[in-house]
Amino acid sequence: MFLRRRKLNPIEKVREFFWPSAGWHRSTRYVFHRVARIPGSSYSIAAGFACGAAISMTPFVGLHFVISAIVAYFMRANILASAIGTAVGNPWTFPFIWVWIYNSGAWILGSGHTNAENVDFVDIFAHSMEALLRFDIPFLVETSAPVLWPMLIGSLPTALVVGLIFYFPLEPTISRYQSARHHRRTRKYRVSQKTRIEAADETRHTKESEANPEDGGILNSTSSNENQAG
Repeated sequence: MFLRRRKLNPIEKVREFFWPSAGWHRSTRYVFHRVARIPGSSYSIAAGFACGAAISMTPFVGLHFVISAIVAYFMRANILASAIGTAVGNPWTFPFIWVWIYNSGAWILGSGHTNAENVDFVDIFAHSMEALLRFDIPFLVETSAPVLWPMLIGSLPTALVVGLIFYFPLEPTISRYQSARHHRRTRKYRVSQKTRIEAADETRHTKESEANPEDGGILNSTSSNENQAG
């Protein structure tokens, strides 16, 4: 029902990710329907999505899927919903998220840090990942840590607030959606069953009439005699 009629090529997928051709409102509704139709309880789906949204506030870029799946598992939340929830952190929102959690962390730590406007977060993340793969500990300690540590501290309360903001509206909304969908499917099933029973009865009566043509003739003659007597 929600599948595209024509598959998009890689360039079109990138363009759709940054600017949906259907518009943001319709794309948001599409994502909600996809999330609400995931098998599971309203709690597991809402908690999973909220978990993914919360983890996307952390500076662990590239590990959001894995971390959200682990946290969702221990929360008994839906892992697929958590993966979808990480989309809250995307190229449109990351710049604002990074500046916010960095400034928040610097304020919580209460020590002097470089102004966020002077920090190239993309460059820090890229070089930190390379240093991690090379086991370049001096670079991680001297260059990455002064930026990533405040971001980590600032991301903790931010992730908690964002998770709650998403969970509490989503849980009752998904519950109502599931109830309405179950009601529609039940009603459709009852109508189809009624139609099937009526069709079966009609078929049975037709077969009985064809199998006993004499009974039909006797009934017709009886009814004609009654009419003549009347």
